[in-house]
Amino acid sequence: MAVRIRMKRMGRKHRPFYRICVMDSRKQRDGAAIEEIGTYDTSVADKSKRVEINMERVDYWMSVGAKPSENVATLIKKVKKNKFGTAAAPAPLTAPKEPAPEPEPEAEEATEEAAAEETPSEE
Repeated sequence: MAVRIRMKRMGRKHRPFYRICVMDSRKQRDGAAIEEIGTYDTSVADKSKRVEINMERVDYWMSVGAKPSENVATLIKKVKKNKFGTAAAPAPLTAPKEPAPEPEPEAEEATEEAAAEETPSEE
């Protein structure tokens, strides 16, 4: 039997949660597992707390001949070296743009004054 250490998807739509399982490679992705040895939650903000793996069981299964999938191998390597990186900072907020200033009414007043000078006043 070809045994793999791989992820089994749980959770709901657009919010994945994975269980790290030891399974027969011929089983479907969400099928019955031989043993569940950890979890991986992508929605946790702190990257170092996203993965929880029982490393003793991983070492046992790998000694018996189980092979990890590419993604699980990456997670195992990060757990062993404790190198998770840092989450990207959110983009800085920008202030809303101010509306364009309206034309000043002085230009209208100047034309009204000029028109008043041209017409003789009755004094």
